[in-house]
Amino acid sequence: LLQLQPPSRAAPLTPRGPAACYGTSITSAKIQVNGVHLHYQQTGEGSHAVLLLPGMLGSGQTDFGPQLKSMNKQLFTVVAWDPRGYGKSIPPYRDFPPDFFERDAKDAVDLMQALKFKKFSLLGWSDGGITALIAAARYPNLIHKLIVWGANASVTQEDVRIYNGIRDVSKWSEKVRKPLEELYGHKYFAETCEAWVDGISCFAENSDGNICQQLLPDIKCPTFIIHGEKDPLVPQAHAEYIHKHIKGSRLLLMPEGKHNLHLRFAKDFNREVENFLR
Repeated sequence: LLQLQPPSRAAPLTPRGPAACYGTSITSAKIQVNGVHLHYQQTGEGSHAVLLLPGMLGSGQTDFGPQLKSMNKQLFTVVAWDPRGYGKSIPPYRDFPPDFFERDAKDAVDLMQALKFKKFSLLGWSDGGITALIAAARYPNLIHKLIVWGANASVTQEDVRIYNGIRDVSKWSEKVRKPLEELYGHKYFAETCEAWVDGISCFAENSDGNICQQLLPDIKCPTFIIHGEKDPLVPQAHAEYIHKHIKGSRLLLMPEGKHNLHLRFAKDFNREVENFLR
């Protein structure tokens, strides 16, 4: 079932000489889970396994470079996955049925079990944060700790307005657009973004715009919510709602943080995350 691919940007896994630092390379592979071949990257040799869950249209490669590179490889084994239809987990093409977050949550957990991790922590960004919230609630015995940022448990009419503002990818900044265009090609990128806007906007038709609000009290693991006060995509009220409804959770507001705070302020973010995970 494992289809190994050449390491993406990595030294060999075997150490060369006494000075070599074992386990710092990043390997890429695919493994069959729930009928699809899911792509993931893995690095580190620590006893604490951590899964990184990317945002809309994201992949391990595009969304988590500073985490794959710099998180402590002695303490952690870090896995970054590409959800089905994203990154290198194509085919299948990405679609957005009403249960797409639930489907991603099951895929994510089943991937980690297929990789033989008995218990692991989740780091979820944006859509990946929603997926992580669902996974932590649904599979409490498997999740060690949970960190989410840029996530929301419901969709308001204001959110729908924001989403429609990013529907046309040609209006995105080149810095954000370019790596995704290189990954997908313009057509798939543009069409999938439109399909995502339509898919996530459907939640606004639910009572209270619910995505996973009813699951938050079921999250029992230690939870850390991070939010950028200048996030243009996810209003702060979403982070505050999640914090309020997960008992014992911790909320950190980053005054200069935007939606991509883990990339823009990677050093501070990684330090906060590692301290929480220890």
